[in-house]
Amino acid sequence: MLAKRIIPCLDVNAGRVVKGVNFVNLTDAGDPVESAKFYEREGADEIVFLDITASSDNRATMLNVVRKTAETVFLPFSVGGGIRSVDDIRSILSNGADKISLNTAAVLKPELISEGAEEFGAQCIVVAIDATRNDSQQNAKSTTLPSSLEHLTMPNVEESSGYEVYINGGRTSTKIDAVEWAKYVVSCGAGEILLTSIDRDGTNSGYDMEILKKVTTAVNVPVIASGGAGTLDHFYDAINRGGADAVLAASVFHFGKFKIREVKDYLSEKGVPVRI
Repeated sequence: MLAKRIIPCLDVNAGRVVKGVNFVNLTDAGDPVESAKFYEREGADEIVFLDITASSDNRATMLNVVRKTAETVFLPFSVGGGIRSVDDIRSILSNGADKISLNTAAVLKPELISEGAEEFGAQCIVVAIDATRNDSQQNAKSTTLPSSLEHLTMPNVEESSGYEVYINGGRTSTKIDAVEWAKYVVSCGAGEILLTSIDRDGTNSGYDMEILKKVTTAVNVPVIASGGAGTLDHFYDAINRGGADAVLAASVFHFGKFKIREVKDYLSEKGVPVRI
């Protein structure tokens, strides 16, 4: 069995790492490059940078942060937010990132997934899926989808998973079924899925095991569990019960509740293979 990865997530807004609850009420959590250096020393397996307002603000991703991180940190890292074209992907990878993460652009321009995979390899293309239980966010605005995705929307899918895909940092409803979307993006060439529960984000109440298990069962690529880690058992459950290949967390690491090594030691004691 491959080693399971422990990944701190650095949500970046206006050049600073931030953390919120359910994607709102953001709190400053430090400098992104310094945070990346810290987590490298702590033993993280990878780092994820998400420029959380790049898509909603209609601007490009923070290339200066990507470049500075690559110059000072020798840890694999992926970057998401504001990526709209193959040229954007090329720019981020050429500035030192190992992978890129598509979320909003994957929905609005799904051909970008296959174009990116063909140009740079599927291993470089992560599709981030922000999912929420149906009707849990009543006041969200909606978006117009490409006609090629209409068959993935509820109630057009044969059997709904009960979870919907949101874009623009959790602000916009798509009506796309989350599990059907996961299967679709893999068929387009995505090499990995970053699955975040909006309902659990920042709550420390545990990963949403229902949607996690549904997605890991439905696809044959690695799935990163995200949203809700609050105890050591939560990390173990995501891997052991949910089938996750990696576990991602933010607030429990940023604010010192757990160290990366604590999580790895706990998982190792439970028989989960990790890189110590």
